[in-house]
Amino acid sequence: MTDINRLSAVSAVTAGDHVPIFSTANGDARRAAISVLLAYLQANMTDALVETLVASEYVKTTAVAVAALPAAATVGAGARAAVTDSNATLTAGIGAAVAAGGANIVPVFSDGTNWRIG
Repeated sequence: MTDINRLSAVSAVTAGDHVPIFSTANGDARRAAISVLLAYLQANMTDALVETLVASEYVKTTAVAVAALPAAATVGAGARAAVTDSNATLTAGIGAAVAAGGANIVPVFSDGTNWRIG
């Protein structure tokens, strides 16, 4: 097997490209398409991968229009975002379901049903 440092480098990958893995079921090295590896990670490791986020300085969230938010039920309770067109300010609307129609940039969170200001 070629030493990994002697392999040619690539500047882009596609879902059909392959990566080496060690298959414990087979007891040897095999290859898996990146799309297969991604599907496995999404199905089995999503919670483990994002359980803790530590930022040493700040986290930047790009604000979007209220209409561009995904459904609160889809993202689940606890998801956070920021919107650019809230009809209420943060202090006046904290805890209220966010609604478009203004020019207020406010942070929002999903309660699992609605996006709420806060």
